[in-house]
Amino acid sequence: MNLFRIKSVEQSMADTEEPEHRLKKELSAWDLTVFGIGVIIGTGIFVLTGQQAHVNAGPAIALSFVVAGIACALAALCYAEFASTVPVAGSAYTFSYATLGELVAWIIGWDLVLELALGAAVVARGWSGYLASLFGLPTWLAGDAARPDFAAMAIVLALTVVAVLGTKLSGRLTGVLVVVKVAVVLFVIVAGLFYIKVANYQPFIPPSVPAPATESGVDQPLIQALFGLSPSQFGVFGILAAASVVFFAYIGFDIVATAAEETRNPKRDIPRGIIGSLLICTVLYMAVSIVITGMLNYKDPRMNTSAPLAEAFKANGVNWASSLISLGAVCGLTTVVLVLMLGQNRVLFAMSRDGLLPTKLAAVHPKFGTPYVVSIGTGVFVAILAGVVPLGELSKLVSIGTLFAFVLVSAGVIILRRTRPDLERSFRVPWVPWVPILSILACVWLMLNLSEATWLRFIVWLILGFVIYFTYGHSHSRLKTGIGNLEKAPDEQETPSP
Repeated sequence: MNLFRIKSVEQSMADTEEPEHRLKKELSAWDLTVFGIGVIIGTGIFVLTGQQAHVNAGPAIALSFVVAGIACALAALCYAEFASTVPVAGSAYTFSYATLGELVAWIIGWDLVLELALGAAVVARGWSGYLASLFGLPTWLAGDAARPDFAAMAIVLALTVVAVLGTKLSGRLTGVLVVVKVAVVLFVIVAGLFYIKVANYQPFIPPSVPAPATESGVDQPLIQALFGLSPSQFGVFGILAAASVVFFAYIGFDIVATAAEETRNPKRDIPRGIIGSLLICTVLYMAVSIVITGMLNYKDPRMNTSAPLAEAFKANGVNWASSLISLGAVCGLTTVVLVLMLGQNRVLFAMSRDGLLPTKLAAVHPKFGTPYVVSIGTGVFVAILAGVVPLGELSKLVSIGTLFAFVLVSAGVIILRRTRPDLERSFRVPWVPWVPILSILACVWLMLNLSEATWLRFIVWLILGFVIYFTYGHSHSRLKTGIGNLEKAPDEQETPSP
């Protein structure tokens, strides 16, 4: 059993030209940047900013966004090199297949399925809550109390139709909604400046205090359990713990890489889309976090709600602004759900095309040029999750899954530089291997600051993935069956595992 057989870059590129699996190339650098902003600005800026300031970081939540942003920036450089070198659908899954081998590629693909599906479902629930607040919908129809949450299910299914109709249409819809929500974010920043109270920034980094009893045991960060540290909030560890959670807010720039196969000039446009969207959103996140913690004291319980931005304006007597913010949140979260689902569709499409999942899932619509079978299946699955499954704490799984993907992509850059120095790289990570190594260390550190319960759930998901791979994927892989394989050079032939 060769568990680490590698799918060459040339073969990955050749697969994209197969008529039955060919995707339309319609996207530009602007489209990709809009996609990135569309998915990054969402739950993090509208929800997590206030919650993590209240629970972990205080006014220093701005520093948490800086820490998370630096980790993302390091990983973004690695993604940019890979995506411009191997412009194939699948993102980290495809990159891992070309460097670390099939088993690792399967693991990361399975991990991305968890990240994107669960992320879309979590955000759909948040969308439902803001919609209920904006229009005063009954509790049985939308919001946290709805079981099932019909509004969350409806938005997922509606966006599934958009995804099937074409990537360009998805980009246009995303572009319109991004303009609306960025305008609302800028309103929060500018209008909020007039209501800042300097006293709310004192102390900027609150002193560390023992965590409540509910944050002991499996709910405490793994690093505290490993080193026998007492569970705590605030202080330096609080900033890092908040960074691990608000990392969820940055998820999105890696989604840009999943659209590489549908980009007109991927070698140029993918790096621009990834890095551009990340830089814009980091600046907006820091500005919002500084303004909000100045408007409302971090100890105020209204910060720890599902709509802290709206609550901050209400606390200052600007009630009309809450409706405007809710509108921005509805628009913002709509784009997040759409782009997360697009990303998951492309990962599953790539895995199916490689035979690790049934190849029928990789069918492309003859008119729209989209992977419609997997898109419909994904839409139904995410709608069920969003409608009936209480997600709550599971949103942290999205962060650990993404960080794990970043670690493998960063390692892959170092490996591919050594194994395939001949490949054309229109974008190159500077100072290799040091930048990828820093990316790996930063991501591992953030993972260690997530709770033991999150790690346990993640391990269970990976075990389920191993079962599926060894019972189906390994024996049906196109690298094993030889279906559609390119002729390999002698030095690219598979070698038996020890």
